Parts: sequence; structure tokens; C-alpha cells
Amino acid sequence: MIRSLSPRVEAVFWFLLTVTGYYLLASLSLYATRGADNIAAVWPASGYILALLLLMPARGRVPAFAGMAVASIAANMGATTPFWTSLSFTFANMVEAIIALWLIRRHEPGELSFMAPRAVIHFCVAAVAASLVGAGLATLLAGRGGDFFLSWATTVLLGMLIVTPPIVMLTRMMELKAFGKVPRAMLVEATAILTGAGAVTILVFSQSHFPATFLPSIAVVAAAYRLGPFGAAAGMLIVTIIASLLSGQGYGPMAAIDSDPKVKVLFLQFYLLSLLLAALPLAALLIGRQRLARRLEQSNRWLLQAEAAALVGHWRVNLVDWTIYWSDQTYRIHGLEPGTPVDVDYSVRQYLAEDRAAVQRVLEEAVRSGEPFEFHGRILRADGQVRHVKSHGSIERGRGGGATGIFGTVQDVTETVENARILEAARSAAERVANTDMLTGLPNRRHTLTFLEEAMAGARAHGAPLAVAIFDIDHFKRINDTHGHATGDQVIQRVAQRARSVLRDEDMIGRIGGEEFVCILQRASALSGEIVAERVRKAVENGVGQGDGLPPTTVSIGLAVYDGEQDIEELLHRADQALYAAKREGRNRMRRAA
Repeated sequence: MIRSLSPRVEAVFWFLLTVTGYYLLASLSLYATRGADNIAAVWPASGYILALLLLMPARGRVPAFAGMAVASIAANMGATTPFWTSLSFTFANMVEAIIALWLIRRHEPGELSFMAPRAVIHFCVAAVAASLVGAGLATLLAGRGGDFFLSWATTVLLGMLIVTPPIVMLTRMMELKAFGKVPRAMLVEATAILTGAGAVTILVFSQSHFPATFLPSIAVVAAAYRLGPFGAAAGMLIVTIIASLLSGQGYGPMAAIDSDPKVKVLFLQFYLLSLLLAALPLAALLIGRQRLARRLEQSNRWLLQAEAAALVGHWRVNLVDWTIYWSDQTYRIHGLEPGTPVDVDYSVRQYLAEDRAAVQRVLEEAVRSGEPFEFHGRILRADGQVRHVKSHGSIERGRGGGATGIFGTVQDVTETVENARILEAARSAAERVANTDMLTGLPNRRHTLTFLEEAMAGARAHGAPLAVAIFDIDHFKRINDTHGHATGDQVIQRVAQRARSVLRDEDMIGRIGGEEFVCILQRASALSGEIVAERVRKAVENGVGQGDGLPPTTVSIGLAVYDGEQDIEELLHRADQALYAAKREGRNRMRRAA
């Protein structure tokens, strides 16, 4: 509350604030409403000092307790209470204030908030404990009986419960300058409600013909409902002041009670305590409900924003009445305006015919097993677009264990599917480029040797025949030197085309060097291998340089039949040796390895 004063001035401030307020409240209570043994019906001074202790810094407590001691002794002696009795009462009041402060700070080390139900409970428990300890101490020191103990405990308890909350909340609101932020209409409404509560209380407690003590309760509940904890606390304070003053003067429903003054005071205390215990927790619960509603509203808003950003919606099928709910984003995914009437059959019919049956099977199996589910499919939107969607969900079960609903999410994954397709196409294209000889379009050396390894493994495992033919272009250096490298490249391309055209479907040809090629002849015996190799030789001899503008070209071929070799190098070496034999014997011929 005070931040800019020097320590000495601040101590004087807290002393004067305590002594002035405590003396006025104590004197007014002792004068206005007296019960047995000169104990007031409500002791607001206890609530006042507790409020100051909660608001002030720790260094202000010593001068505050000094001011309380002076004010308490003066007020009690002013009510004709003997000095030693006044001193005993003052000591008991100081002890209960210390206990209440200690218990509150133990559970609420920060600022005590009457907006939280938990904090309200801790405050009430501390007030009850402090009032009981103070009553016991005062009874012991004053040598009184059980009636005195009960009267003391109830007056102090009511003082703390009724006076402390409005002082603390009002001070906090002033520190935060909350009144300047409140709309004018709300201030007018608050003034009208609290004024109405005062008027109703005056009407009820100024006469005893019509005991309508429930009317102030309605006013306080209305204040709690519209204004929250501050409204409840302020309304209770107004009702307490008016009811205590008028009852002390012999007016109101309490005056009609045919009993001694102690019973009348106890009835008034019970009335105020009942009203307080109904209003203050109710206000805290209402504030908690409002905060929960605001958090729920915010969570729903964030959920809608997240769904829109992620293109994810949610849906729920009620299996009892067979209705379906769609979130706004689910409508957008299906190309519909949010709120358009839909049913379960429509949501299933939007899937393409080839996907619809699979979706129905997944949902039926999920209902049967109760297990979470997931499915992919394509839907035909209302605007004619086909979109890929993915759904996840789970089954809701009732108390009896039966399925009562299906909850799921739906996500538009069209872009993901398209990106995956593009990525796969790019990967396949890159793989083709990596495995293809760019000049001839045939498999390159790496791909050819890999294919040969797989073919040899299959032959070894299944006992199938396999043959390998290696051939190269005869006198290719002479072609390059005479006609140029461009013509040499054309010759290589033409040889590749002619050789590939006469191979069987199960055979493969690849380029493994400059003018060198390999034919992998699967399921080919020695005889069939020789036939295919000879066919390749003739195709080149008769098809290259015969009216195509290229020089006449021939090839020499070495053939090796798989004979249990352990690796492809050994098999290729045998075929290579046969190729050298063909070249030595004059070229343009085929030779098979022994």
C-alpha cells in the first residue's frame, strides 16, 4: 500500500491507521449492539486488523499491533470494562490476529485472492481456528464460562469473515486502478445492487411485524451473482452494519424473539453467519465457473484455429440416434458451408465407390472390437474436386460397455499425397538416370553388374541355366579416327539398338565400357546362348552401315555359360577370354568359353 515513505514515517502511518480504525470499529460495536457480558454481536475490529496485516509489509506489523493494543484497551475501558479485563481481551484479540495471519500465509504465501474457492476455504478455516483460540484464551484470562466462550468466538469469527474480504478486495482494486477500467454501466449496476441490498435490509430490520429475513439473503446472492466475491463481501458488510445497528436499538425480527438478550444476539450471529457461508463461497464458485467458461471458449477458439491451419476437422457419430456432428473445418474439407445439414449416409457416400466399402468395413470392425481405427480414402467434394483424406478415431462406450458413439478426426492430405507422388516420380527418374547409360539408353555398368549378381544368385539357388555374352565393336578406334567421334557415338547407339532388338524378353543388355557391351541371357543353356549370341552378331553386321550413312560395323562376341562360379568377376573373365579368342581368330565371330 505504501511504497514511497521512509521507514519511520511508514511506522507512524501504520500505527495511526490501526489505532484510528480499530478504536472506531470497536467502540461502534460495543455501543450499537450489546450482548451478555458486554460482548458485541459482531466484532468488526478483528476483521479490520486482519485485513491490514494481510495488506501491509512485514515491517509494518509491530507498529500495527502497538496501535491495536492502544485502541483495544481504550475502547473496552470506554465501555466500562475494567483495565485488567480490557488488557486480557486485548491480548486475546492480538493472539487470534497472529494465528489467523500465520495460518493464511502458511497455505497462501502470495496475495490472498477471494476469487479462488481454495483460498476462500483457507481463509475461513484460519478465521475459525483463530476465533476459537482467542475465545478460549479470553475465557481463561477473564474467568468466564461457556456462554462467554461461545459469544466471543462467534463475534470474532463474524468480524473476520465479514469485514476482512471487502477491505482487502477494495484495496487491491484501488491499487490496480480497476475502477477506472470498469464500464460506467457496470458501476451504475453495482451501485444499484448494493443500494438495493441496503434498502431491503433497512425495510426488514426496521420492523418486526413481517419477519422477512430471507429478503436480504436474496439481495446478497444477487450481488454475488452479478458482482462476484466483492459484491458478496460488500453486500454482507452492508447487511451486517444495518442489521446490527437496528437490532441493537430494539428493532427488527430479533426484537420479536421472546427470550433473553443472549439468545437474540446468538440468533443474529447465526443469521449473519449462514448468510455469509452461502454468499461468499457461491461468489467464488461463480468466478471459477466464469474463468472456466472463458478458458473453454479460448480453447475452442484455439482448436478451430489449429484445425484450420492443419486442415484437420473432427466429427462424431451418435450410435444411439444415428446422427453425425461435423466441426467447421470438416465442412470445409468436404466443400460445404458450416452448418449444412448432413447425415451419416451422406458422409459415407462422399467417398469414391472404390474406397467406400473399405471405409465401411473399417468403421464396422471398430464398433465391433472397440479398438481405435485409421483409414485413408478419396472423397468427391460438392464442388466436384477429388480430395485425399485420412481419418483417425476411437469408439465411445457407455456405462454398460456398449458402443455409444464414434469420435474421429479427418485431415485433408491431398497435398501430402501429391507431394509423395511427385517425390516418388522424382526418385524413380533419378534412379533411372543413375542406372542408365546416357548415350545408348541401356543400363549402365553399375546397373548391369547388379542385375548379373541377382541373376547368378537365382541360378545358384534354383539350378537354372545362365549365360553371359560380352561383345565389342571391331576396329572401333579406326572408325573414330577416320570418321570422327560423333560418328563413333552414332555407331555405338546403332549397335545398341540392333543388339537389343534381337534379344529375348528375359534377356538384358548393358553397356559396360566405351564400345563394350554385356548380354545377360537368363535360362539360356550353352546351345541357346550360342544361338542368341550369333543372332546379335548377325543383327549388327546386317543392320549397321547398310544404307544408314554409317561405316560398316561388326562385333566380336565371347560367351560363357554359368558353371558354378562364386562371383560375377570369374564368369565375366571367362566370357572375356572367349572374346579375345574371337578377335584373335579374325573378329566378326562368336566364341564360347570352354
